[in-house]
Amino acid sequence: MPVATALDRVPAPPCAKLLGWHVLDARPEEGWIRVGFEGRPEFLNPAGYIQGGLLAAMLDDTMGPAVFAHTEGATYTATIDFNVSFIAPAKPGPLVGEGRIIKLGKSVGFLEAYLCDAAGEMIAHATSTVRLIPAEKALG
Repeated sequence: MPVATALDRVPAPPCAKLLGWHVLDARPEEGWIRVGFEGRPEFLNPAGYIQGGLLAAMLDDTMGPAVFAHTEGATYTATIDFNVSFIAPAKPGPLVGEGRIIKLGKSVGFLEAYLCDAAGEMIAHATSTVRLIPAEKALG
């Protein structure tokens, strides 16, 4: 059973719903989160693998929630820089993202995430630099 976080208090945005986003586990005090996604057949490219932009969106939707949960819903992230390394092709099915905070400053944060398939094989890795915005300003 997933741990309760500040994410439970806000509705999932349409893009997260499209990706099948759901919290699997979290350690908010450590700035760590595990998120499940559904690699749907509609996400496939002509080669039969999940299109890279959708994998990148999953990684992005893993890192930001790590900050939101860590700050108990006080901080929203706006991406400044986003780097992805695609390690292996992703087939349709469940995918798992693990995200963590590397460092939070006063206005900028540094994050990273990994995306794995159901067998635990790493599919992609990302790092991101984000602007830290008060949630009431960003979501209000």
